[in-house]
Amino acid sequence: MKIIAVIPARYASTRFPAKLMQDLGGKTVILRTYEASVATNLFDDVFVVTDSDLIFDEIVSNGGKAIMSIKEHESGSDRIAEAIANLDVDIVVNVQGDEPFTEAEPLAQVLSVFKNDPDKKVDLASLMREITNEEEINNPNNVKVVVDQSQFALYFSRSVIPYPREKNVGVRYFQHIGIYAFRKQALLDFYSLPMKSLEASEKLEQLRYLEFGKRIKMVETTHVGIGIDTAEDLERARAMLRDI
Repeated sequence: MKIIAVIPARYASTRFPAKLMQDLGGKTVILRTYEASVATNLFDDVFVVTDSDLIFDEIVSNGGKAIMSIKEHESGSDRIAEAIANLDVDIVVNVQGDEPFTEAEPLAQVLSVFKNDPDKKVDLASLMREITNEEEINNPNNVKVVVDQSQFALYFSRSVIPYPREKNVGVRYFQHIGIYAFRKQALLDFYSLPMKSLEASEKLEQLRYLEFGKRIKMVETTHVGIGIDTAEDLERARAMLRDI
């Protein structure tokens, strides 16, 4: 299998504009994310896909590979699908551009799904971690996922799922960790399919895959991503880097 990583990188951000170009220990956030992805040694190639000349130039001028988006896109999947349409590749991993401390272990976990799927029953793979804190469970910013007995996703929601009508029945709650690995065809199919009501309601692109019958295999992990969504997150990341 030919496996690549793609890092979708928008310049604009509602919560923290231009966050990917912020300085983090002498390098920009996006460059650190790119270099961390390459350093995992898991991929045949790593690309940044962006709508920004600034980000494109930042990666290329530092010896990396970048692709400019042609169209405006609603989601990361759309941006990646356009970029990889003409690439010779089997599996595509979506690495979040605002996670400069990207590690090999969680990426290897999602890739293992395809290495153990000779019949190609899996369209996508992603991660989930158990959450037990009631505040985390109720937080709509924490996307929850429920799975079947084979760990295939049944539904994702910002709401509490399953609803705890009965207590003490052994229900476990899982937060979706937004690291994805896709078969190329699943991405191309997503790009050609319309947004339906579930995705529009929850504002979760993974629901488009489920609504159109794609199979998402979930892998349980203890990984907690360190994303940079706010200026405060950036300061914490800078402090972490100083301590390394």
